[in-house]
Amino acid sequence: MDEQINQEQLKELLHYDPETGVFKWKDTFGWKAKQGTIAGGINGSGYIYIRLKRKKYRAHRLAWLYTYDNRLVNLRAVSGKENSRNQFIPTNNTSGHIGVSWHTKNNRWRVSVSKVYYGSFECKSDAIAKAKKVYKELGYHENHGKRITANG
Repeated sequence: MDEQINQEQLKELLHYDPETGVFKWKDTFGWKAKQGTIAGGINGSGYIYIRLKRKKYRAHRLAWLYTYDNRLVNLRAVSGKENSRNQFIPTNNTSGHIGVSWHTKNNRWRVSVSKVYYGSFECKSDAIAKAKKVYKELGYHENHGKRITANG
């Protein structure tokens, strides 16, 4: 069984800036991981992954471990559905806003949240406003759908 990295090991390998959310390598570990460079990369779902000791970790989980560790008092029990409400905007999203897409057949902006259709709009800003309203009414996390980059 692969052993999970602990807080002490993580802090030996990486520096974390809580203001930007960026991890940087403390030392050079091969040709990709150079001292002072940003660790990790973004996958197709918008998550930043960092490979440590031959295992890939999501950066947001490492940020929690770096800051709080994994003691039970620091964790919250939520369903997979509730946890998915914290997702970032997918990298393949073309409108720049989660829940809003261009519908070529009708030449309108379409709003769809959790596979439920909420209307179409001529104006992109109207579609974005509708999507934001729906997400708020459904109790999604305020960061849901915010675009992220590898450097914060």
